[in-house]
Amino acid sequence: MSFTSLPLGEIAEINPSYKKAIDPETEVSFLGMADVSELGTTTPGVTRRYGEVRNGYTPFYAGDVLVAKIAPCFQNGKIAQAQLEHEIGAGSTEFHVVRPKQDADARYLLRFLRQHWIRIEGELRMTGSGGQRRVPEAYLRRLMVPLPPLAEQKRIAAALDHLDALRAMLREAIALLDDLAQSVFVDMFGDPIVNSRGWPRRKLGKMGTLDRGVSKHRPRNDPALLGGEFPLIQTGDVAGSGGYITSFTSTYSDIGLNQSRIWPAGTLCITIAANIAKAGILTFDACFPDSVVGFTASPAKVEYIRAWLSFLQETLEASASESAQKNINLAVLRGLEIPYPGEDLIRVFSERVKAIEASKGANRTHLAALDELFTSLEQRAFTGMLWNHEATGDAA
Repeated sequence: MSFTSLPLGEIAEINPSYKKAIDPETEVSFLGMADVSELGTTTPGVTRRYGEVRNGYTPFYAGDVLVAKIAPCFQNGKIAQAQLEHEIGAGSTEFHVVRPKQDADARYLLRFLRQHWIRIEGELRMTGSGGQRRVPEAYLRRLMVPLPPLAEQKRIAAALDHLDALRAMLREAIALLDDLAQSVFVDMFGDPIVNSRGWPRRKLGKMGTLDRGVSKHRPRNDPALLGGEFPLIQTGDVAGSGGYITSFTSTYSDIGLNQSRIWPAGTLCITIAANIAKAGILTFDACFPDSVVGFTASPAKVEYIRAWLSFLQETLEASASESAQKNINLAVLRGLEIPYPGEDLIRVFSERVKAIEASKGANRTHLAALDELFTSLEQRAFTGMLWNHEATGDAA
């Protein structure tokens, strides 16, 4: 089956106005930018009277596709079909509205517009400066959209929707497992902040070895230090690790290693500058600078301390001193008093967390496979490879 590509501006209305008079007392759904998620969904909106929002806001209907025009919302993927409580909607002036014409399906256009390359190209064509850069309407109008028959558009959109729903379920399952580890901690040990079970307390410095990372050379970003084979963990790697450091973006050379130190896998990395008391367990040997502290002890104790710090992090962040940037010193960390329920309970907790992490790992592996399948299906869909052959009716 041959296919035709047409400009989006020919198959959809871009930023259309209401075509009929609307009673000011009509209830409409109001959406702010926060009501559009980066996963392509919207909330039902807040009910407002039309008279309150007819001026100074963007009008649209339920089923229209909303495209955030302003940075960084556009780059982050705030592109969604409006799923509203009411037929009529109004919202942020930072939305472009795309309303399909008769031969175009809204879900198909949504899936087309959510492709990653469109965000990359759109960013290059933004106008304005600083935090006020926006995707121009003209960019959307000129986008060439491959347009199979309407029934085929619906089939493609349904297939992509189905895969995306599976991905969303897995992401939710992983998030629930993240919360489960903290729930297990509270169930076993009570509130860790107030020590509601009255456990004996021990200082963190007595639970294991606690030392700062090493980065003697100045400047720290000297190119001679970098680019070798030795993993280098920074505060951002720890803060974004989700509790387990499984990747790195920087490395030390032999020169870098000689002015630093390698910490073994299983070390708990704790940030003491910029991001305060964020923690992650190394899953490989690595170096880190003196803005990160390494805690070493038995694997069970390391797991227990990591979980305990996850409850305390916001408190430590709020109490950290602030000069050029927030920081907390090693003496403060060593002096922190921790509820100590005993080695046996700590080992039981560690085993339960291992089981949770195994489930998370399996879900992450499944999610990665679905992500790869989704990307492949998306690419094939918008190059005509999924469209039915006229002779057989089978997918290409």
